[in-house]
Amino acid sequence: MTILRRFLALALAVPVALALAGCGSKSADESDGPPTGAPIAAIAPPAGQQWADVASETPDGGFVIGNPNAPLKLVEYASHTCSHCAEFSIKGSGPLRDKYVASGVVSYEIRNLIRDPVDLTIATLARCNGPAAFHPLADQVWANLSPLFDTLNKNQDAYKAAMDKTGAARFQGLAEAGDLFNFFAARGLSKEQAMACLADTKKITAIVEKSDKDSNDKQLTGTPTFFLNGKRFEGTTWEVVEPILQNAGAR
Repeated sequence: MTILRRFLALALAVPVALALAGCGSKSADESDGPPTGAPIAAIAPPAGQQWADVASETPDGGFVIGNPNAPLKLVEYASHTCSHCAEFSIKGSGPLRDKYVASGVVSYEIRNLIRDPVDLTIATLARCNGPAAFHPLADQVWANLSPLFDTLNKNQDAYKAAMDKTGAARFQGLAEAGDLFNFFAARGLSKEQAMACLADTKKITAIVEKSDKDSNDKQLTGTPTFFLNGKRFEGTTWEVVEPILQNAGAR
């Protein structure tokens, strides 16, 4: 059995409950669909700033870039080990950031919907350097998802050894098995910082609990799942999301 097939089975061994969200599966839809409207004029950022560089952690536990008062608020529930999320990131994050977020009309928030122990490890590391680093680090992980899986498949013994541990040692071991310390160090997060973040089991538990709550409250069963201004809509690709933004007034 490959490491990919072991992910969800071994997730059951994690001391805290993991939301068993599937990658690309449909979610229950109780909304009236995304909003529609006339074109919305661009909104200038504060002097000396670009909207795409404005980032913060939200009260809902996500990380948002763009105008905090943007009339169109796009939220993505995502997993760092989900191939459909990776596809959306590779095709959509650039134009979403550089065109729609940059206009001040759209803000873009990523919230974690945890699928497996490696996903949780990456979600923790992506938070380590603060809100401004979260989106770039998440995009880098998705851009390199296949090599990450290759590394884990080559290091199955190290993966299984990590899963036999508990607490911080488990997540630090998973980071070693996936070569995540080197991956994040090359992107500005030292191993010492990463080790400290993975030792903060209180924060890790909070990530899982929030993921579980959102999964239950919003009936989320797949990633990515998108909301625009609080309205869920079906679709996992940039080819679906961009027209929905445009129909709502983004240009």
